[in-house]
Amino acid sequence: MTIKVSVIVPVYNTGANLQDNVDALLRQSLAPDEFEALFVDDGSTDGTGEMLDRLAAEHSHFHVIHQANSGWPGKPRNTGIERARGEYVMFVDDDDYLGDEALERMHRYGTDNGADIVVGKMAGRGRAVPKELFRRSRPKCTVHNAPLMDSLTCHKMIRREFLTETGIRFPVGKHRLEDHLFVSEAYLRARSVAVLADYTCYYHVRRDDGVNISQQRVDPDDYFAKLGKSIDVVEKYTEPGPARDRVLRRWLRVEMVEPLRGRRFLDQPADYRAQMFAAVRRTAARLGPGVAAGLQPVQRIVAGLTLADRLADLEALAAWEPKLRPAASLEGLAWHNGALWLDFQAWYEAHGKPLVFRGGPSGYRPDLPLSPGARSALDDLGLVGAGFDTAKVDLVVRERSTGADFFQNVEIQREAVTDGTATRLVLRCNAPVDPETAAGGKPLGRGVWDLLVRLSFSGWTKEVRLGSLRATAVEGRRAAGVVAGRLAVPYWTRPYGNLSLDIAAATSQPARYFARLRPEAARIEGGALRIGLPSYVSGSGEAVVAFTHDTDGRRVESPALVEPVKGVGELQVKLAADGLGPGRWKVAVGFTGGPEIPLPLALEQRSGREPAVVHLKPDLGRDETAEPRRPSLARRAVRKAKRMLKQR
Repeated sequence: MTIKVSVIVPVYNTGANLQDNVDALLRQSLAPDEFEALFVDDGSTDGTGEMLDRLAAEHSHFHVIHQANSGWPGKPRNTGIERARGEYVMFVDDDDYLGDEALERMHRYGTDNGADIVVGKMAGRGRAVPKELFRRSRPKCTVHNAPLMDSLTCHKMIRREFLTETGIRFPVGKHRLEDHLFVSEAYLRARSVAVLADYTCYYHVRRDDGVNISQQRVDPDDYFAKLGKSIDVVEKYTEPGPARDRVLRRWLRVEMVEPLRGRRFLDQPADYRAQMFAAVRRTAARLGPGVAAGLQPVQRIVAGLTLADRLADLEALAAWEPKLRPAASLEGLAWHNGALWLDFQAWYEAHGKPLVFRGGPSGYRPDLPLSPGARSALDDLGLVGAGFDTAKVDLVVRERSTGADFFQNVEIQREAVTDGTATRLVLRCNAPVDPETAAGGKPLGRGVWDLLVRLSFSGWTKEVRLGSLRATAVEGRRAAGVVAGRLAVPYWTRPYGNLSLDIAAATSQPARYFARLRPEAARIEGGALRIGLPSYVSGSGEAVVAFTHDTDGRRVESPALVEPVKGVGELQVKLAADGLGPGRWKVAVGFTGGPEIPLPLALEQRSGREPAVVHLKPDLGRDETAEPRRPSLARRAVRKAKRMLKQR
């Protein structure tokens, strides 16, 4: 049978961190005879090589290639390319892992669309991953019509013949940004790239031991010399002008501007900051003015201060930026047309007060701690502007267990509020969350889904959980919803009070919610048990009601119907003509895709009589809905100290 995909995994002293990677490969929906896993052991000395040999002996589609240590992932990946037999090759780092259907979905999407490169949606486990690129799937795109340059790691599926025809390979030896050099050339020479955004294909993992190469401190002079080679590639395969500027802008924004901002910059020693600043300034000088012109306002300010050689002002700005925080207030929460509709406001705060903008000779700029000389230099460069018109708000639904993100549609009203000489921006937003389509057009899976507001404005993009700041009227309106027969329960997390969604009874929250049933909510009418649920129901849905005998544990399961009745849900289950039998029967309900939820009700039946409804005191048990706490300041300080010691 044809090998569809060759998975190339460079390995060096990975040990137990390889297990998630291996387990995910064994779970792939693509048949084992349709793909191969090539583990290229780069001279491991900790027993990893022997462990791989044992795996290969157990699984015929696993292969191990041993080679002398090269010190960097480039040579092992090149070795994998040469040994691969698949139509496509997929690069996976040894401590990362794939979604269970990743290979099958990406291969099919690539072949269906004739793509040289397939970029699968990524989720970060303690690591940042692209967001904008994965707003939607893109069957055919290039660097000129999609934000592909946001994703320059090599974790992609690439047509093997394309690599053979072009001869594109990774640089060998210790080479910072080796994946940038490889991927940027591949993007620029590919006939078409496909972006698959409706399924999380790749999980990018941060190791706690600080071994990830990207976590280690760089030598600025070497780093930007290597970055210059990627700029050379762009200049080789593009013509001067706006198209080239857009491609190069990614490196100015991510590799030059961002390292000079906030705590990331100030936490470095003064001599290292000066070295980094000088290296960035030299490299940025290679880029034409059109590159910086497309940045967001604060990014243009950082670039301008760098080009103007104003390190002190840059450090003052870096000290101010960590005090900037996004804020969001939940103003409305209601079910309508099968979706949970959220009304909220979003803005930025500095020192606990709304961020304001002030006018200057050439327009508005954020009220930043800059010297008069810096302001004059920026005015001369034209690097000002508030960016009110481009301010953007996203509502993100994030699966708590995996970190997978899905963007929801948001309607935004931008309101500039002026008070004297200062102006601030408030964004008023309205967004639906439909449990049946919120996961990229597909249903939200069973689990806990957190709701976040992502605010992009003036060059800052930050996230904040939604719900802890909320209007008083919202408190009592977090009704459960039954959509397409599945249960969705919005709730406030503990201890932070943020808004989350429990889908298909993944926690104890639904039992706590339905514990509010009142005795009068249940009745027997026309030979059927009818229970008024404190919930919204969109259309008719099916459920199962289980009756359990209080004494001997006998069970009777009956199909049930959930329907909207007078604005709320009603659960209807037909009782047998002769009833359930003598005794007390506890009641539980199971909605589609979830476990049974006990209700604080029982049916009590005596011989020859119609059952009577009895209200019970609910047994709520342990609360499983607590939101994970952030590590304490002390614990975070210890982790940071350990990382810095490893970098010395």
